[in-house]
This record gives sequence, C-alpha cells and structure tokens, in this order.
Amino acid sequence: MIRRVLYALLALGPITIAAARLGIGDTGLFVLSAAALVPLAWVIGEATEQAAHHTGPGIGGFLNATFGNAPELIIALFALSEGLTEVVRGSLTGSVVGNLLLVLGFSLLFGGPGSLDRVSSLTALALVVVATLLFLVPSIPALEGDPDRHSLAVATLPVAIVLLLLYLAVTWWELRRHRQAHAAAQEEHGMQEASWSLVTALVVLGLATVVTAFVAESLVHSLEHFAEQLGLTDFFVAAVIVAIVGNAAEHGGAVVVAARGRIRLAAEIALASSSQVAVFLIPAVAILSWAIEPLALTFRPVELAALGGSAAFVAVVIAGGRSSRGRGVLLIAAYVGVAAAFFLAGER
Repeated sequence: MIRRVLYALLALGPITIAAARLGIGDTGLFVLSAAALVPLAWVIGEATEQAAHHTGPGIGGFLNATFGNAPELIIALFALSEGLTEVVRGSLTGSVVGNLLLVLGFSLLFGGPGSLDRVSSLTALALVVVATLLFLVPSIPALEGDPDRHSLAVATLPVAIVLLLLYLAVTWWELRRHRQAHAAAQEEHGMQEASWSLVTALVVLGLATVVTAFVAESLVHSLEHFAEQLGLTDFFVAAVIVAIVGNAAEHGGAVVVAARGRIRLAAEIALASSSQVAVFLIPAVAILSWAIEPLALTFRPVELAALGGSAAFVAVVIAGGRSSRGRGVLLIAAYVGVAAAFFLAGER
C-alpha cells in the first residue's frame, strides 16, 4: 500500500516543475518542492538497494551519494547565479553535518543492532576532518573584511584542487577495496537476488536525479521569500532546511534500506555522501563558480566548528564498528544542537 502511494506521489515532481513555470506563490512553491523530493528520495533509495545487490554495499553507497548529491550541485550553482554566496556555503556545510548526524542517526535508529564497515566509516570521517582543516586557509583571513573579496576566491583555488585530488585517490582505493570485498562475499555466500538489473537501477537513479534537479531549481527560487515569511535568516534556511531537502535522496534512501535491515549499506550512504560533499562537491562548486561568480570558501567559525565537531563525535560513537538505536538517538540529538547553533548564529 505504502509503495503504491509513493509511486503515485512521484507525480509531484512534474507538477512542481509545471507550477514553477506557471508562477505560483513562492511559499507554496517551496512547500510543493520539498514535498516532491520525498517520493523521489524513496525511488533513489530503492534503486540504490537494487544496485547494491550487484555491486555490494560500499559501491552501492557511493552510487547513492553520487546521484543524490547532484541536486545539491544544481542548488549551489543556481544560488550562485543569484549572488547568494552565504546560502551556497551554508547549504554545503549543512549538507555535510546533516549526513553525518541526521541521516546516519536515523539510519542507526531504524536499523538497530548491526555491524558497520569500520575502515570505510573512519576513512570518510577523516576526509571531512582534512577538508575542515584546509577550509581554514581562506576562512581565517575572512574573519576581518569582506568574506567574498577576490583575493580569498583566489586563495580558495589551491585548496579546492588539493581536495579534488585527494577525493580521486581515496575513491579509487575505496572502490577497489569494496569490489574485492564484494567478490569475496559472493564466493562465500553466493550472489544476492535482485528484482532489477544493474542497468535498470542505474537508469532509474539517473532519471530520478534529473527530476530532482529541476525540483531543486524551484526550491532555490522560492528560498528567500520563504525565509522572509517565517522570519528566519537565509543562513539558517540554507544550512538546515535546504540542506535537509537537498539531501532528501540520501535521507530517504538511507532510512529505507536501514529499515529493511541493511544497516551497513545505510551507513555507507550517509558517510559516503558527507565525505563526497566535503572533498568533492564543495571544491567542485568553488572551481565551477569561476564561470558564474568566483566563490571563496570562507566559512564562518560556527560552520567550521560544526564540521569538525560532528566528524569527531561520529567517530567516537561508531568507533567500535557497531550500530544501535541508542547511538542513533545520540547523533540525532547532536544534530538538534548544531541546528540550534545555526539558528542563534544569525547572519554574518
């Protein structure tokens, strides 16, 4: 029954795209866009689980992160084209923190007891910490003066390049390790049955991501008016609301597979997405921004503290390589604390 409802709700995607073209009110468009992302997230989660039957949880989590983060790239570039640099930075840091605490927290809560890939988990967290340290290079000079000045955008470029090279190297090593582990598991336990072929799963992932990108465009265009109506700062809306909605693919996908008992895949989705945003998506946006308006990765102290603190806290919680509902509650509570900090921070 629930599956039928979710399939029917996929119509919200085209409806949202049409509503944006017809010019409905910004508040209504924001709510409609957010609602449309829920069934799309479910489909992406379903396709990811099917793909993981063929590839293993490690590569399955990577695929989900890659397709799921595509809308965030679209959101960032659209926001940049409108000069919303604080919104861009806020949504990207909020995305990393949201995946680390909220998505992983709900995955552990719904998945319950189970084992995690300790090596993969700690590698993802280490990447977030390294990225946070490198972000200090342009962020510290931005504590005084204009954080969007050209010199800081120039200083951002080497940081972005180093992070991209690091991402490529670690991803190559991780995918190779996951492929070998999956091959060994197949020899020991046999091939898991999947109702979709790998090609079908990848096609569905691609199509759902494209529709999500169009819906995300509507979300950005209605963002400022929505924030104004609720009396919230653009930074809070970007770092919390937009980050959650823009990450709906990972949120929904991780919770869906966790509830089905595949906690290792759910954790891979959350952690792979957070590290991918930190060391790939953020530097990619910084480099691509030069075609629109150069973006300096000058994050605020509250953002840097949230990034580094979240990674350290998650490392402590899952250090033993085990999951539990109690650990999930701890991570969700930590996210509520971070969201409160973002609310109190106000505008820069």
